[in-house]
Amino acid sequence: MQSVKKISLAEFLSQPNIEASPAWELINGKPSQKSMPTLFHSRLQRNLVNYINQYTNQFEAVQELRCLVPPYSPVPDIAIINSSRLSDEDGPFNGSPDWLIEIRSPDQNTLELQKKILHCLSNGTQLAWLIDISRQQIWVWLADELPLVCSGLDILPTLGDLPELTVNAVMMMTQRHYCP
Repeated sequence: MQSVKKISLAEFLSQPNIEASPAWELINGKPSQKSMPTLFHSRLQRNLVNYINQYTNQFEAVQELRCLVPPYSPVPDIAIINSSRLSDEDGPFNGSPDWLIEIRSPDQNTLELQKKILHCLSNGTQLAWLIDISRQQIWVWLADELPLVCSGLDILPTLGDLPELTVNAVMMMTQRHYCP
């Protein structure tokens, strides 16, 4: 699949290799393959999903879940969705996640990640995080408010009844022996 030609969501979804690893996304009519995650990215993704799912039943955190948010088809690193919105059928999630988390890889364009986040926010996402491991920062969007840049001991907004979580605590999740 070429990543330059603009195509429709229907045409994109009919492509045979969009579920290859790493997954393909459709953003603004342009198919592109996600970056291959690094070790810290993978650990953070796993540990954050486990943390969220350990502390809330109201929401479910899912890694790399294809979402259908026409005309986009994003695959957030972590999609957190109210359990009542999840289908009993397998397949992509139809709609924006309630909370999405993107973990910026060194080769990823921050502006492209922000476009995906802003599209989801304008289509129902309530909360978004953009985690930048190298800068030890997390950009946070709450609905239609301007983003906050959080670091260190800043307490992060979450959905559900999660215990307080700071940026430092999230960054510790890049380590193998992370314990909440």
